[in-house]
Amino acid sequence: MGKRGEKMQAEVLDALKVSEAPMSAYEILAALRGAHPKIAPTTVYRALKALLEHGRIHRLESLNAYMTCQHLHTDDAAHPHQSVLSICDDCGAVDESEAPELLASLGDMLVKTGFQPQRHVIEVHGRCADCGPERSVR
Repeated sequence: MGKRGEKMQAEVLDALKVSEAPMSAYEILAALRGAHPKIAPTTVYRALKALLEHGRIHRLESLNAYMTCQHLHTDDAAHPHQSVLSICDDCGAVDESEAPELLASLGDMLVKTGFQPQRHVIEVHGRCADCGPERSVR
């Protein structure tokens, strides 16, 4: 990848880092429009694809949004892993947990059926500890 692609990846990653909530591709596009008025959606999607492939971000399938990996190393390079994402339906907070034994068990179960998993995306919707069970979902 050329320097321009790496620069755009860094800018997309920065936009996600400063956001308090997961962002859709078009929200990222809007955030970058100040610095890049003519930026095309495909440019953002290419950067997102590269960041996903390198484990720097996660795609929240149920929200069609993206967030930074919460398990980045201090050198800002992600490590390969599968995550369980807890999404609060009340406040929108997202927490990332690692559960290697759960994912290994899931993979083993699927392989026994003849299915060959390529990736796991586990999202759990509910309410976070701050919102508590007594509050209603909006």
